[in-house]
Amino acid sequence: MESKFESNGTAVTEFILLGLVETAGLKPAIFVIFLFAYLLTVGGNLSILAAVLVEPKLHTPMYFFLGNLSLLDVGCISVTVPSMLGRLLSHKRTVPYGACLTQLFFFHQLAGVDCFLLTAMAYDRFLAICRPLTYSTRMNHTVQRILVATSWACAFSNALTHTVAISTLQFCGPNVINHFYCDLPQLFQLSCSSTQLNELLLFGLGVLMAGAPVILIVTSYIHVAAAVLRIQSSEGRKKAFSTCSSHLTVVGIFYGTGVFNYMRLGSVEASDKDKGIGILNTVISPMLNPLIYSLRNPDVQGALRRVLTGKRDMA
Repeated sequence: MESKFESNGTAVTEFILLGLVETAGLKPAIFVIFLFAYLLTVGGNLSILAAVLVEPKLHTPMYFFLGNLSLLDVGCISVTVPSMLGRLLSHKRTVPYGACLTQLFFFHQLAGVDCFLLTAMAYDRFLAICRPLTYSTRMNHTVQRILVATSWACAFSNALTHTVAISTLQFCGPNVINHFYCDLPQLFQLSCSSTQLNELLLFGLGVLMAGAPVILIVTSYIHVAAAVLRIQSSEGRKKAFSTCSSHLTVVGIFYGTGVFNYMRLGSVEASDKDKGIGILNTVISPMLNPLIYSLRNPDVQGALRRVLTGKRDMA
């Protein structure tokens, strides 16, 4: 490892990522499993995106947001898994300081957009079920684009703030990260300067980035539940709830793993558990999303069938 002290106060110029396993015999199996998961995730999410783009029935606000979410899921898994697969192939575990911070920035950028996009989807369901008469005007194309653009802008501010803040820390000793990608909690543990401000930033911005969206999502679904329960027919209630259940499942997985990961700062003993949470966050969640959204949705299933077989609906 190089140890030249640079002008920004950083002695460590590269980190060593231990990855998921250190046993050499298990690495080929890990490579095959994660390559398969990556291809399945990218293929599944791009299929959803293609279905949304080519199927006229899916040209609605809900599916516009779903298409964006699918694109984000491809980005999220692409930030972490390909580099991990490359290290497994090359047997090289080092990652340059700059590359580590770049990965951290893009991971928080994409995860941040996810937070706000899931909130926009909840707002869309609220308008569709609770304000059906004004839905088309309140959720027009301009509003949809503004919601997506705002999501990207807020997430960019959050990711840039964390990246700049961590670049001011000094890393002058240990450089081994017991994880398969670079993230804030693991870098905090390695810093030889105070991380108090960084942890306060993570907590404060976490409340804004995750807490506020969760409150808005819960509020939206309280109103949705109240409106659905007023529907007289059981068939109508079932149909209304079915349009929300997929979204709620994705929200639960995304926020559950995120909160567990970032609200336990400074826990060195939990490094192996962090890897499991990281896999849920970066691999399992993006891989399951296409399945969750298509499992109980005949419109998406039909569109996917036509996309994959090349047949168009002639009706």
